[in-house]
Amino acid sequence: MLDHKMSDPKKRFETIVQSLRTNHHKITPQRLAIVKILAKSTGHPRVEDIYGQLKQDFPTMSLATVYRNIVLIKSLGEVLELGFPDGSNRYDGNKPYPHPHLICIKCKKIIDPKLDSLDDMKNEVANETHFKILSHRLDFFGICSDCLAKEK
Repeated sequence: MLDHKMSDPKKRFETIVQSLRTNHHKITPQRLAIVKILAKSTGHPRVEDIYGQLKQDFPTMSLATVYRNIVLIKSLGEVLELGFPDGSNRYDGNKPYPHPHLICIKCKKIIDPKLDSLDDMKNEVANETHFKILSHRLDFFGICSDCLAKEK
């Protein structure tokens, strides 16, 4: 079962902006535009994807500026970074807490499956290892239905 339920992007936008204000960071038009994209987080965008969406409206903004803003927002706990060995990090500002991901190895699409047993799994690992689990990451890799259809 897929978890199509996103947090309300408008509420996430307001939450991230409030977090920036609370932590005494300037609210610039460029920063607001980055936050708006992160609050939606459609497809778990890369920094380059976010930059591509913004460069027409902000032609003087650099890729480094986008990256610095994402790092700042991540430091506030308002965006989840998904790192990959090839360096193609992806970002989720809509659901900035640990949750499972399903990743297509062909088109790199990322979706959020609903996994009701995740809490049970986390508790089982904690009980077995006597660890206090602070965070977790669970990724499933496969080929999405769109890519499978193209193969036929």
